[in-house]
Amino acid sequence: MGGEGSMMAASQSLKSNRNMLAKRKEKSFSFVSNSTEKTEYNLPKASEKDIAFLRNKFKKEHKLRRSKQIILLIISLVAMIFLLICLV
Repeated sequence: MGGEGSMMAASQSLKSNRNMLAKRKEKSFSFVSNSTEKTEYNLPKASEKDIAFLRNKFKKEHKLRRSKQIILLIISLVAMIFLLICLV
């Protein structure tokens, strides 16, 4: 029967891929660990006032960024429409 060589090559390829996958998993870096060690970070507790201040600040920044994006989009659309009208 023909094809034994190609089937053997496919089998060897699958086996080597499995071995490489196991090695990659061993070397992987992760922020999640199973250890019971305490983290070295001592983060300060945030008060409700600080959280509200940051929330309002981020909302204002987001609103400003969104308005800039809309203005830029409108300007680019007007420019493209103007170019299409001039070319025709």
